[in-house]
Amino acid sequence: MAPYPFDLIVDLNSGGNLVITDMNHKVLLKVKSCNTTFHHGRMLLHADGTPIVRVREKILSKHNRWKVFKGDSTSSSNMLFSTKQPSIIQFKTSLHVFLANKMNEKDVCDFKIKGSWSKKKCTIYMGDSHSSTIIAQMRKMQKSKKDKFDKDKFVVTISPNVDYAFVITLIAIVDAMKNLDKEYAEQISTSTSQVIGATAS
Repeated sequence: MAPYPFDLIVDLNSGGNLVITDMNHKVLLKVKSCNTTFHHGRMLLHADGTPIVRVREKILSKHNRWKVFKGDSTSSSNMLFSTKQPSIIQFKTSLHVFLANKMNEKDVCDFKIKGSWSKKKCTIYMGDSHSSTIIAQMRKMQKSKKDKFDKDKFVVTISPNVDYAFVITLIAIVDAMKNLDKEYAEQISTSTSQVIGATAS
């Protein structure tokens, strides 16, 4: 964190891998996919590859819940916070964040994300009221003539005294959720095409 606002660049690579740099393109953090047979997951790493947190999807969760653990752990004693969608069906990006001590369904969230992921225009708030404090904001990166891959990058402005690793973890969760939605849609499309093809033959 820093006592002043600053910008980070998030580079979206395929398969859920992210690279986070400062505006001078110095690598600060990385996000790696760590899916298993039974869980979808991500790992937030320091630039040198040291684990910071592990993110894991909760199986059979109707609200698309994810849990975040300290380091490389998946132990409940090392859980830092969890996230869930406030509604099962939603047309804009919305995610609620609960610290580890809040496990009740009726608990008010500690942080929330709202906006449009497709437009790379999301805001992260502290609290759950209309007057909640903004801790980070996403925006599209201006296109550069020199860099043809700018379409896969966006900028995150981090507010003063906010842990940017926490912000990047939330972004990694939303990215993972959107990737899964895309995979499921492709699977349904493929299955439908196969059924239509079999019926036609």
